[in-house]
Parts: sequence; C-alpha cells; structure tokens
Amino acid sequence: MIPFLDLKKVNQQYQDELKAACNRVIDSGWYIGGQELGTFEQNFATYCGTKFAIGVANGLDALILILRAWKELGKLQDGDEVIVPANTYIASILAITANNLKAVLVEPDSKSLNISVEALEQAITLKTKAILAVHLYGQLADMPKIMQIAKQYNLLVIEDSAQAHGAEIKGIRAGNWGDASGFSFYPGKNLGALGDAGAVTTNDIELANMLKALRNYGSHEKYKNLVPGVNSRLDEIQAAMLDVKLTYLDQETTHRRQIASLYLSKIKNSYITLPLSQTEVREYKQHVWHLFVLQTKYRDELQQYLLENGVQTLIHYPIPPHKQQAYKEWNDLSFPLTEKIHQQVLSLPMGPTQTLEETEKVVELCNSFIPQGLD
Repeated sequence: MIPFLDLKKVNQQYQDELKAACNRVIDSGWYIGGQELGTFEQNFATYCGTKFAIGVANGLDALILILRAWKELGKLQDGDEVIVPANTYIASILAITANNLKAVLVEPDSKSLNISVEALEQAITLKTKAILAVHLYGQLADMPKIMQIAKQYNLLVIEDSAQAHGAEIKGIRAGNWGDASGFSFYPGKNLGALGDAGAVTTNDIELANMLKALRNYGSHEKYKNLVPGVNSRLDEIQAAMLDVKLTYLDQETTHRRQIASLYLSKIKNSYITLPLSQTEVREYKQHVWHLFVLQTKYRDELQQYLLENGVQTLIHYPIPPHKQQAYKEWNDLSFPLTEKIHQQVLSLPMGPTQTLEETEKVVELCNSFIPQGLD
C-alpha cells in the first residue's frame, strides 16, 4: 500500500535528533515557557522573515487569539465582518465566530482555489474590518493584490498559513504578508510536531505582547492578569521537536515539489483536472504542496479504484462549512463553485518520504482510470 502520508517514516529520519531534543527537555526540568520555546520562536520568526513568532497550543488557537487580541486592542468589536473563502477548512471560520465576529463567505478563484480577489472586493461593506486569506493546499493566495485592497479599504489581514509553511511570492514567505498569520504544526503539516502545536507570526510588537499575555491566562507577569486570557501554550517538548524539523523543512519542500512535478507532467487523463500546468508550477514558488489536489466528476470511483490498487487517497474536504450542521443557519446559502469543489476534489499521496517509484505508480494508475460505463 502506498500511504497518503507515512508519518512514522517521516519522523524516523530524524529520530536520533528528536530523541536527543526530548531528553534535553526532560533533563532540564523545565517543561513550559522555557529555553526551547524561545529558541524555536526565534528560529521560526527568522524563517518566516518576521520580527515575532508566538507559540500556541494549536493552529485554531492561533487564529482565534489573533482576532481576540485585536478586540482587546480596540481594532475589532463584536459584529465586525471578516471576509473568508467559503471553501476553506472549518477552523478558519470557527476562529471568526468564536470571537462574536461575522464571517462573510466568498467564492474562491476557479483556478487556484484560493480566495478570489474580485469576490473579496465585491463583498466589502462598511462593517468589513478584516480579511482572512487562507493559503489552501500549500499555495499562497494572491497576497500582493489582497494587501493592496486591504490598504485601500483600511482592513486588517490575517493569513491562515496552516498548510503553507515556507511558501513565498517575490521572496516574501507565508506569515510575513499580512498583519498576522496563524500556523498549525499538526503532525501531518509540512512542519509537523509530534502532537498538537501552533504559532502566530507578526511584525507588530503591540499585537505580539498581547498574544503572549492571552495565551498565558492574560498574564505578562505571574499572578498579574491584564486581560481575560486562556491557556494555549506551546510546550517545551513540542518546541524542541519542531526546531529539529525546521532545519529540514526546505529540503522536504524540494522533494514535495519533485513529486508534484511528476504528477503534473505525467498524469494525462481527460477525466482528471490537475491543479496547475507544468509551466505554471515552475513559476510558482508560492506552492509548497502540502496537498496535491486534483478534481474529477468521478471522485468516489477514482478513489475506490486507487485503493483497490494499493494507493491511499484522502478528500480535503467532503463538506463545505456552510453545509455543516455546526452552521445550520447557513445551510440554505448557495456557493456553486465551492460546492462543486467539495464534490470533486481528491488528494493524491504526497509526503517527504514518498519515493519517485511510488509516485510513478500513482501516475500510472491515474492514467489507466476509466469511469465505469465509459470504457
């Protein structure tokens, strides 16, 4: 079986360094808010090109706390509108509604599947205060245009960079475009911890200081609480693990791009739509290929065919947020492109330990697929 992503194999590559890092933390006797966290925060900020990185418990908390910090700082208030792509993972939207803000869903661009800048601009009202740009599947949204629109309308910009560690446009990486960015280090991410973990990056010292307080019960100084905070801290062991793996992130991204290049150049099946052309991907440094997502009207049939032939695939994501029970008040809304995407997307195996031979097998099977009744 060719797995979708072999996490055991991924981490075995660095097991000696990971075990050494873990032992270092155990021997230190300091497990929360210590040297390992500080080192990783500095190294990750440097990697992203930002002044600050603030470790938190997970990627959802990263987004929630950015918005909450802006409320504490008087930049947002209850009921303000935040524009977000309709086809994102639900976490992006949960962060908005958890802060008593209004999520305004817009359709994505039909090609990149990231937020449409045209739809974004059309959705701006007097109540719009922020844009949440999701870098879906590992490809940066059109940040130059988004930042131009934000400046024109005086809007805050959050990047949801959970899938885009290291992606860049014109030398500027994910996490260094907007006013702040939320990252997830869930184990399956391009930079994955060995548990839950997340971070916020920003160049705003006022925001950074507020986030440091909010993640720690609202406290800058022990037993002195500035604001009502939460417990959302990136622990020492996960910080140490992430710092080891950060060293290898660019190397792993290079391998992901090799796999994507093979898929793009060799999958030739009229029943399958690929995410980018081979010419485009050479120009797309902004893609780090967290996922390789194709589209087909015969999604379920193709997934079953690949499984029967020893290839595991996943669907990111089968149900759009506005059709979820959690947001039943939105169930009657219509976003045709988003709904089509969620019905047709299929993610092929993609990971830093996937061999080129395995990739060739996936290609061969995709090319031999013919929907039933059409052969």
